[in-house]
Amino acid sequence: MRLIILDTAAYVGEWSAKYVMKRINDFKPGPDRYFTLGLPTGSTPLGMYRNLIKFHQQGRISFKYVKTFNMDEYVDLPRDHPESYHYFMWHNFFKHIDIDPENVHILDGNAPDLVAECDAFEEKIKAAGGIELFIGGIGPDGHIAFNEPGSSLASRTRVKTLAQDTLEANARFFGNDISKVPKQALTVGVATVMDAREVMIMIIGTHKAFALYKAIEEGVNHMWTVSAFQQHPHTIMICDEDATLELRVKTVKYFKALSNVHHKLIEEDSADVRKLVE
Repeated sequence: MRLIILDTAAYVGEWSAKYVMKRINDFKPGPDRYFTLGLPTGSTPLGMYRNLIKFHQQGRISFKYVKTFNMDEYVDLPRDHPESYHYFMWHNFFKHIDIDPENVHILDGNAPDLVAECDAFEEKIKAAGGIELFIGGIGPDGHIAFNEPGSSLASRTRVKTLAQDTLEANARFFGNDISKVPKQALTVGVATVMDAREVMIMIIGTHKAFALYKAIEEGVNHMWTVSAFQQHPHTIMICDEDATLELRVKTVKYFKALSNVHHKLIEEDSADVRKLVE
């Protein structure tokens, strides 16, 4: 596991976007070779999406041969609802880039058979050759996607009832009215993300500091589902300074000492460097 500690949340957004750009460009996608990207929603990745849009407008990256798979979606929320993840992704990212809509995959929370929808999503990932890079954020309780505390670390895409803490955290998006927050969601499983060839987790803010501590300094625990990625062969965790407040001083010093190596990951000729630090 690599922990990349950056000064600010804004730099987390910039660095992560540069890394995604490098991974796609180094992959050299084409008509017979699509890059598959797993994507999150929420406030954490917004800076990354804004920077990727900017890089696309500058002609530095194309998404023409990229397929995306989003982590989750609410159940029984219309697609055009401002808080649906369909709306979020199209409004904040997809409509600003050159991705083919047919290559965008987001779970349908209004499907007549939700279990079949989840099973089909897993099959679509397999048909695409698996996920090359899966990006995620975490909640203050360490959940990844909607894999709440107690979720099986062997879980697959499924219907999930949301925990009270998640409902309360998401109420701010629904006029602070918790009664309007959907009680269920469709979500990829922990094992679904673990199958990706590389995982990148973004952690921003003091309210995520204890979750980051649980993710990297303690053992794998299904009550902190993000901790599962200690066992993934290629995990990057990117955080701002605020998110390190619960970490041991020696942990922070260790990873900061590697910062020169980590920064080379987003330089023009980073492919060989990435192999060295994995």
